[in-house]
Amino acid sequence: MTKITFYKSNGVFYGFEEHGHTGYAEFGEDVLCSAISAMTFLIINTIELAYSSEVEYTMSEDDADITVRAKAALPEFEGDERKRYAISGLFMAYFYQLNDMTEEYYDYLEVDAVERPYK
Repeated sequence: MTKITFYKSNGVFYGFEEHGHTGYAEFGEDVLCSAISAMTFLIINTIELAYSSEVEYTMSEDDADITVRAKAALPEFEGDERKRYAISGLFMAYFYQLNDMTEEYYDYLEVDAVERPYK
């Protein structure tokens, strides 16, 4: 099962952690895992390239652990309100997309959100 926990600070989404393989299919054949990976990299690339903002991320291929955070989603780090809103919106959209997916893939995917100040 893949467990994904999103981070919010004062209600604003700024990142997430993904842990574990979904187990939906064999390695290399797992379309659910592929979809999650594609969406994760879309967020990283969009923040870095379209919004010219730094994304902190770490990945471990051995255990499929990924952490992604972007300071630019938060007002204490980014002065441009539209940029903050867009970056936080990417994280929020991913959260809701994954929640929709849990309806069909509830045995393979768990999604949660927690309040956690950015450190």
